[in-house]
Amino acid sequence: MSEKTRDVILESGIPIKPVYGPQDISNIEGVGRPGEYPFTRGIHPLMYRARPWTMRQYAGFGTPAETNERFKFLIGNGQNALNVAFDLPTQMGLDSDDPLAEGEVGRVGMAVDTLADMETAFDGIPIDKISVSLTINAVAAPIMAMYFVVAEKHGVPLAEVRGTAQNDILKEYIGRGAWVFPVEHGIRLVTDTVEFCARHAPKYYPVSVCGYHIRESGANPVQEIAYAYCIARAYIREAIGRGLHVDDFAERLSFNFDIFGNLWEQVAKFRAGRKLWAKILRDEFGAKKPGTMQMKMIAGGGGGGLTIEQPENNIVRGAYYALISALSGAQTMALCSYDEAYTIPTEKAALISLRTMQILVEEMGLCDTADPLGGSYYVEWLTSEMEKRIVAEMNRVDGEMGGIVRAVSEGAAQREVAHQALKFERGLQDGSIPKVGVNRYRMEEEQRDVELHEYKVEQAEDAIRRTNAIRASRDGRAAEAALEKVREAAANGQNVMPAMMDAVRAYATLGEITKTLKQVFGEFREPVRL
Repeated sequence: MSEKTRDVILESGIPIKPVYGPQDISNIEGVGRPGEYPFTRGIHPLMYRARPWTMRQYAGFGTPAETNERFKFLIGNGQNALNVAFDLPTQMGLDSDDPLAEGEVGRVGMAVDTLADMETAFDGIPIDKISVSLTINAVAAPIMAMYFVVAEKHGVPLAEVRGTAQNDILKEYIGRGAWVFPVEHGIRLVTDTVEFCARHAPKYYPVSVCGYHIRESGANPVQEIAYAYCIARAYIREAIGRGLHVDDFAERLSFNFDIFGNLWEQVAKFRAGRKLWAKILRDEFGAKKPGTMQMKMIAGGGGGGLTIEQPENNIVRGAYYALISALSGAQTMALCSYDEAYTIPTEKAALISLRTMQILVEEMGLCDTADPLGGSYYVEWLTSEMEKRIVAEMNRVDGEMGGIVRAVSEGAAQREVAHQALKFERGLQDGSIPKVGVNRYRMEEEQRDVELHEYKVEQAEDAIRRTNAIRASRDGRAAEAALEKVREAAANGQNVMPAMMDAVRAYATLGEITKTLKQVFGEFREPVRL
């Protein structure tokens, strides 16, 4: 007599059997070897045995000087890359003295108004050895220009500059809301950076497509990958339209993905994602270089999986997120810190996350062999099922929604994510989605011992003083002339990056550059959601 078991259905809608065996994978194509097409088992033959994943904690707050101190603290404790947080005004292209910036300067990242701020942030940082990721989107072009000029001042030739810019504007319209320009002009700026880097900064990753934020906004794991790939395809098509071959630039497109929830679902999601991306690049875009077909990703945890309740449990969650990331074959980890449900990471919390990743490398054997879950009946079956569902969702975006650009412009993609977010929230409320400390093992009147990041008004005042000092000391005519060249490049359909770099060198402010672009492009207006 068989025992009755509870039903298990993953967030992606996949029902799971109690046991899997050879019969479940008999019709699945062979998984191959790590480092070989379609890269299901990883993009490098030896994976972490040759080199552990890059550790890149998200950091930045207050003033550039304070952020510089945090950078040096993390590097001094073994971090080998940086992931830069910018405050909300910077993300929106506003200078610190803009009335709309009041109360937000330096709150969730560092304030950057001019090249001088970027110079301070990277003073003493060996950017020829430390890879830097810039978490910026709508105004990625001028921020990238600032970083390139800083590298220039550090004596690093543009052709040798390494690093990444997030620079994924389509996901902003879907998942975050830090947009500035209309959709078509936002995509145009992304394409300008891709083209510029392909021709002048070939070692730099100009775009990190962010399924992460789409997932954090409510999408399920299948939608996360499907929407991200539809977005990446849109950028690739635009770049090809500039006369580039896919092998000229797509090797330097990367992905930022989320991790929270069921361990097996997450691992299968990434294994399926790598396999599918290789097929898309080869079969749809005609890629020939293996590097172009390799899906390169940063992962390591999602703040959406953390809880305000019983915050110390987030340390445990973070450790499992890091484990999933390693088992999934991520190239880079940016592990969320346990206090991120409350605030930007404190120094203590960031160090715990860094040590978590280091423990996996040094003590737990995660670097011993490539794809240790490869060949598992369950993992291979689930990988195949995830791939099928991701393809089906991409086809739905292309068919029912008219493609990702139209879906974003008309709000269809946003509605899909919002619907899924509501479904997830209802699951938390009715307990069908278990969450320890929230709807399982809840403790009443518990003491939450979390150190909050303090917002300091004097930091904003300092930022305004710095920017005013730059405006007073710079060559005003040179700055105006450089801004006019930015306007002309934008209006005439030229690549704006060379003019951006000249404007940055003239110490034009981020707000001035953004206003110049607004004069040509206008501003995005969110579609009405029904």
